[in-house]
Amino acid sequence: MGCPVGATLQSSYLSCPFLGEANGLRFSPVSAPRVAVVRKIVECKESRIGKQPITVPSNVTLTMAGQDLKVKGPLGELALTYPREIKLEKEESGALRVKKAVETRRANQMHGLFRTLTDNMVVGVSKGFEKRLQLVGTGYRAAIEGKDIVLNLGFSHPVRMAIPSGLQVKVEENTRIIVSGYDKSEIGQFAASIRKWRPPEPYKGKGVKYADEIVRRKEGKAGKKK
Repeated sequence: MGCPVGATLQSSYLSCPFLGEANGLRFSPVSAPRVAVVRKIVECKESRIGKQPITVPSNVTLTMAGQDLKVKGPLGELALTYPREIKLEKEESGALRVKKAVETRRANQMHGLFRTLTDNMVVGVSKGFEKRLQLVGTGYRAAIEGKDIVLNLGFSHPVRMAIPSGLQVKVEENTRIIVSGYDKSEIGQFAASIRKWRPPEPYKGKGVKYADEIVRRKEGKAGKKK
């Protein structure tokens, strides 16, 4: 005789001739264990770069208004707007500190970044930055013509690029280019735009490379063996 269909699981087991009391089996209800969930609040660690103070020279003037900062020095003036997760504090010693306004993952990610950007502004308007490039290749040369830099990089025509305002470009021995100024981001952007015309190739190393760049060389195809 089969088990009743409408009965519960426990009663159906007991009434079955194979699993019921006729076979000496007895079932007791077992409650499922409860799992406790514990939420642990993890505090974001402070960035090693972000917690370092920024030394402000005597010839640099800072102007803070809300989330905006203006830095003025002998070489120029720069401005930066900070997100709401970041705040600025000026100490009595004159040093500047970039701190987190809230403890979130986004604030932790931006802490070190905006501290570096702020330090680049202070150093840029007081001392300046420079980026050096090297032209490698037969016939490759550069020259300054007015407010433009002219590059001969093996094309059918020379490449002419306008020098952005605020940057100074010098050419030494026709193959070395020096880009200088007070805005580090603009210097890097203009140097990268020069390099992209002829990036160094890995076989002979010909092209435009940074002065401190190491070009990984590849071995050319071997000649056919006889």
